[in-house]
Amino acid sequence: MNASSSTSATGLRFTHPHLAVVLGGGFTGMLAAAALSAHADVIVVERERLPRTPALPTDLPQARHAHLLSADGARTVEELLPGVVERWLDEGARPMPLPSGPAGPAPQGRLSRRPAQCVIACSRDLLDRVVREQVPALEAVTVLDGTEAEELTGTAEHITGVRVRDTVTGSVRRLDADLVIDATGRHSTTPGRLTTLGLPAVREELADCGIVSATRIFRAPPGTENCPVITARSSPESRQDPGRTATLVPIEGGRWLVTLTGTGDGRPSAHADRFVPFARRIPHSVIGDLIADAEPLSEVRVTRDTASRLRRYEQLRSWPTGFVVLGGAVAAFTPDYGQGLSIAAHSALALRDALRRRGLDDPALARTVQQSLARIARAPWTPATGRQLPSAPAGPRPSAATRFVRDAVNGMLGTAIGRPPVCRAYVDVITSTTPTTRIARPSGSVSLPAAPTGRRRPAER
Repeated sequence: MNASSSTSATGLRFTHPHLAVVLGGGFTGMLAAAALSAHADVIVVERERLPRTPALPTDLPQARHAHLLSADGARTVEELLPGVVERWLDEGARPMPLPSGPAGPAPQGRLSRRPAQCVIACSRDLLDRVVREQVPALEAVTVLDGTEAEELTGTAEHITGVRVRDTVTGSVRRLDADLVIDATGRHSTTPGRLTTLGLPAVREELADCGIVSATRIFRAPPGTENCPVITARSSPESRQDPGRTATLVPIEGGRWLVTLTGTGDGRPSAHADRFVPFARRIPHSVIGDLIADAEPLSEVRVTRDTASRLRRYEQLRSWPTGFVVLGGAVAAFTPDYGQGLSIAAHSALALRDALRRRGLDDPALARTVQQSLARIARAPWTPATGRQLPSAPAGPRPSAATRFVRDAVNGMLGTAIGRPPVCRAYVDVITSTTPTTRIARPSGSVSLPAAPTGRRRPAER
């Protein structure tokens, strides 16, 4: 394929000498496509039919539970997609400082406090929708929705593309590519596909605390426009209600999104009439009282598949060129810990940086990127699960900033059960590749890096 514009036999128009295929059109896949778009034409393969108009959060297949994007995570996404934060805020997302808490004694006996962190509070639908609208507008990106990846093509040494099937017509075609990215999340089928090609089975770490999450959306009563993020949990040692949590996040449209979590006998129910009583049983929580008379705007949505999984692709002795697995397809953490958004953003940024250094022609690109992604995914494993990775190779001592964040997370969260999602502002920065600084101004606006100059104008479609 030459560098001039050309049209393939499939009717897709190409302008780059290279082609990349991204499997998965969610938050992770779209960020990966943005990272690739300056280096290749990109085809995003998405199994679901993406909505052509804004949809209600309860109508979408994406995660429905509480999501808070930290300042660091927002800054990383902004670096990949300049202007995205402004669009989030224009459509109702709100930057919110989280209150600091005691961190232990300081010199001279004074009590030191951790600095307040800033998060962007909104629905996951808004986060996804803005990214999903902005990335396909890039000149090099094409989205094939309603299309499912059936198998990888190539060998154990080199992946040459993917065979896809239209979910409506059943027609099958092959997409030959210089690079294939798996961004399909926790239910990725890559381990089986690689063994089919002759690679050994990938080692998988599993930590399952049995957490169940239940979420419902309410109309915020008049006068509560400035309601902050609220979270509360019962004591993990409580015999009656171990590890119950409740989190209230004010989201766009004058609504509250409330997520309840619990384990064992303290799990939340899908029954609507049990939602408020569950929240009221958490000690010192006002959430149950706040939502008792609020108008419900959705049914109760329950998630039970919350185990943390880490696939150790970096441990395979050989890795095929032309193939990368990133985001939740490598590391998927319990939603109660909230690592997905951060891992997606930093993984896509690592991919972009490697492409800038090496280019798509470098046969070592895929292996190098996969090892970088493994480091990003491993960092939060122990704080998220309370478990050490077995046979972890010795590495350089963590930086002072990393040790501070790790200790802050462990001190705030205690055991792996019942971690309140509001702590994600601390958790997200564990995987940060940039300095962690506050972005909250006194006015409440968000300061982020300026968009790079010389960026191509999005194509009109």
